[in-house]
Amino acid sequence: MRIRATVAAVTGALALSALVVPSAAQAADAHHSTTLDAARAAQAASGAQSGAKSGARSVTAAGTVGAPLDLTFSKLTVNGGKPIAVGTSGTKTVATTYTVTHAADVDIFGADFFLDVALYRGSFNVPTNELYGAKPPTCKAVSSTVATCKGQIAISPYYDLIGNADATTWKAMGFAVDYNGQDPTNPDPNQIDFAVQDGLGTAKLQRFSKLTVNAAPEPVKKGKTVTITGKLSRANWDDLAYHGYAGQPVKLQFRKKGTSTYTTLKTIKSSSTGTLKTTSTAKVDGYWRYSFAGTSTTPAVSAAGDYVDVR
Repeated sequence: MRIRATVAAVTGALALSALVVPSAAQAADAHHSTTLDAARAAQAASGAQSGAKSGARSVTAAGTVGAPLDLTFSKLTVNGGKPIAVGTSGTKTVATTYTVTHAADVDIFGADFFLDVALYRGSFNVPTNELYGAKPPTCKAVSSTVATCKGQIAISPYYDLIGNADATTWKAMGFAVDYNGQDPTNPDPNQIDFAVQDGLGTAKLQRFSKLTVNAAPEPVKKGKTVTITGKLSRANWDDLAYHGYAGQPVKLQFRKKGTSTYTTLKTIKSSSTGTLKTTSTAKVDGYWRYSFAGTSTTPAVSAAGDYVDVR
């Protein structure tokens, strides 16, 4: 089981009521540590206030705890609004863009100030899993109270995903922390200023798909049968391997040599192991391929055309 994702699932890091950064998670996934520190600090400070509530947090309780920042997030886009397809290895990084509006006395460019957005699934107070960026965003001042920011969401299948249940719609939230000169790795939540805002939008995660094709024989006589085989597979986040995608409609398509458009000849279904096999008649030189339209959890994919010379 992946360490950081497991910790997130068990503890609900966005909803920590005390500033605790699991050492095992940071050791396994150090590239997230700065963002995780800030997210936990913001939530810890917010949770320390008895008047805190989800959404753009407004705090009314008096005391020595840090103050809520006059800062809000808006206009968030994740991966340009497109689903995020993640495989079984490496780290998938997608861009985020958003606008930050703040009071004139809030210095978002201060050395001890941190802000960013994150994705989570489940409930805001007890998330099932979370995703953050691997480095701080870059923000540009538009005015004394508005800035536009560019950041990222980094997704490691090994460290960040719990399993196939993560192929779903995730929610977005934003957070900001002014450490007020404290050590960001060990701040007192009573001495930091913060903002936590939910409801910024959504992003969909999908299991990356692959599709192969082979048309034979090559070459083939005109009027003879061409057999087209292939396989549709997709990432499995339970065991970090690719497995056949069974029972899915897949189109057999052909593109005549010298043209740029594929024509659908028929639709077949993948086998219990994801394999594909059908036949057609050879008429002219051209390219054969399979094309899959995708599902809610799996992106569309088309195989590279396999050229067959007809003689």
